[in-house]
Amino acid sequence: MRLPNWLAQHLAALRALLVFTVLVGLAYPLVMVGVAQLPGLRDHANGSLVSVNGKDVGSKIIGQAFTDADGNPIPTYFQSRPSAAGDGYDPTATAASNLGPEDVVDTVDRTSLLTQVCARSKAIGELEGVDGSRPFCTSDGVGAILAVFRRDGFTGPVTRVVSVNQTGTPFLATYDGVPVQSAKAGEDYVAGGGVIVAIRGDAPDKPAVPSDAVTASGSGLDPHISPAYAELQAPRIARERGTDVATIQKLIDEYTDGRALGFMGEPAVNVLQLNLALDREFPR
Repeated sequence: MRLPNWLAQHLAALRALLVFTVLVGLAYPLVMVGVAQLPGLRDHANGSLVSVNGKDVGSKIIGQAFTDADGNPIPTYFQSRPSAAGDGYDPTATAASNLGPEDVVDTVDRTSLLTQVCARSKAIGELEGVDGSRPFCTSDGVGAILAVFRRDGFTGPVTRVVSVNQTGTPFLATYDGVPVQSAKAGEDYVAGGGVIVAIRGDAPDKPAVPSDAVTASGSGLDPHISPAYAELQAPRIARERGTDVATIQKLIDEYTDGRALGFMGEPAVNVLQLNLALDREFPR
């Protein structure tokens, strides 16, 4: 007996579904799991976990924060770069902030990328005892951004100027001869006709605080920092651990990974491994 055409088509589709479910949903994942357990691949596949005295303390390929319960940096440890993954270094929420260089105006419910960078640089400067100033940042750690209103929209004399990221005393007293006003919470000065103007300020072209210290990686899970950021922290670590900077520098060099394949990327320092070496060499 010949089956109706519509029924034959449905049975063929069902057979294809079952075959591909077995192949792609069962066989292929099992083969990949088996391959991942081969020597040379097993460590990466299992998370590259690092153990101390039989206890897992982290991963060589996933970063973590070295802060106290209140989120403050623990001074005896090297600090990682910021993370935008969940509440920070959350592997289940790996992501970037998706904020770009034009994100410079704070709102009621969100801090701009520029102000985040300014605040981080200021805090790191205070922690490490260096100048934390950066171009386009105010001395109190927010983006140095003005909303400039002109008589004819984009042309004509300036009639009003607002420091959009500051509700306190503006970082500039006047702009083009017009007194600078502080912002009012909740007011949208861009929609109100203000032209956004960034003020560079007198910060050095090359800030003392490296860029990776104030920006998150694309994944939010980067376990490395730049050698420059590690070297910036070396005097604090030496002081807290009761040793000299030269000794700490040797440890930094030891845990610095070179460029991939000798030419890709930049040298980087694995923060977890470096901090574990500190605990071994200079117990707190």
